[in-house]
Amino acid sequence: MFSRTSLYALRTLGYLAAHRERWVLGREIAEETGIPPNYLSKILAQLRKRGFVVSQKGWGGGFRMKGTGAGTTISAVLETFDGRREKDACAFGLGRCDAADPCPLHPHWEKVREEYERMLRTVTLRDLGGSGSAA
Repeated sequence: MFSRTSLYALRTLGYLAAHRERWVLGREIAEETGIPPNYLSKILAQLRKRGFVVSQKGWGGGFRMKGTGAGTTISAVLETFDGRREKDACAFGLGRCDAADPCPLHPHWEKVREEYERMLRTVTLRDLGGSGSAA
């Protein structure tokens, strides 16, 4: 449902949220989250450019979540990387469907979709990092 870049961004931000008291090196993030280092460096550059993280060069430097970024919702991160999600997207992969033109899964997906969207709008990066593990 999410792009690989969004998933990796969420893993990275979840890890930084769990370690927000210190600067974290990119190689530590890569090792602990399983994100390939080259891919991670591109994601970290995008996260910095988009205001999610700050970086500091030199000894004792690394990356940190910016300000109150731990309160950012999953939905905000996903929209930053993947754009706005199509809320009427068909879970069966048939494009759009609704009550007037339902796919075979529509009655079941409709029940789940609202709760799923609510979760994306309410779960924060702090929640992802709360247990010390990444997303």
